[in-house]
Amino acid sequence: MEPAAITAGLDGSPESLAAAHWAAAEADRRGVALRLLHAWVLLIPEPEGVPAEKDQDYWAKRIVHAAQTEVHQRFPDLSIVEELVAEEPVTALLRAADDSAVVVLGSRGLDRFQSFFLGDIGLHVAGRAARPVVLVRAGASPAGDVVLAAGLHRPGEELYAFAFAAAAARAVPLRVVHGSPLPVQAYAPWGVDPEVAGALQQAAETELRAALRRWCAAYPEVTVAESVRMESPAHAVARAARGAGLLVCGRRRHHPALTPRLGAVVQAAIHHAPCPVAVVPHD
Repeated sequence: MEPAAITAGLDGSPESLAAAHWAAAEADRRGVALRLLHAWVLLIPEPEGVPAEKDQDYWAKRIVHAAQTEVHQRFPDLSIVEELVAEEPVTALLRAADDSAVVVLGSRGLDRFQSFFLGDIGLHVAGRAARPVVLVRAGASPAGDVVLAAGLHRPGEELYAFAFAAAAARAVPLRVVHGSPLPVQAYAPWGVDPEVAGALQQAAETELRAALRRWCAAYPEVTVAESVRMESPAHAVARAARGAGLLVCGRRRHHPALTPRLGAVVQAAIHHAPCPVAVVPHD
């Protein structure tokens, strides 16, 4: 059964407020409730009637209430639940993901160096959550088509379902992008052998069309444009995200030990894509 809520994680930043607005629009499209969640490990419920200046939870409450007020002005009929929890943010968000259709978080687009030293809640949650996680930058435009970063090796059902449903709900085209670097045999002493490169690209295009066939039949109202680029998948996806309204990437639920939970394509998307990025776990 589909969970009956979209959860937005709040921390008081402009990015988390942008996430709340994106989550509200998604909840409104799906006809489900919006949960505004703020986790603060020092949260201690105060007795009723305590003045605001003496309430140590005042700022935590204000973060959630301010977001609720803004969202309610735009979506007056949307069911909104405010939730404060006394937990570490990552723990609280992973728990919330278990009974949410989507978890939406703000993203500052930290580069790899900053993320290594500062950590990033969005990366931790996106790499571990049981449900799709959408990362939203402040100022990101919701307009534009949906872009799907498609792999050809065991493509995940959940990934394709999420991307096609997102495009259908928004009544926008779906661009499916696959990147594949040229192998060594495609190079000659003078450069790239055009015949070998062309044959490889044609084979990848045929495989991609085959993977999309049943999804195109299931969503005939969605206009689909396929693109195979003979370059690094991370570069191809980051380039395709320009001007998009949503970029959809996949993450394997099960991965080999000692390997990153988020692959190079997802990392590049989170750090460089200007649009919201959905990270969808799949088998």
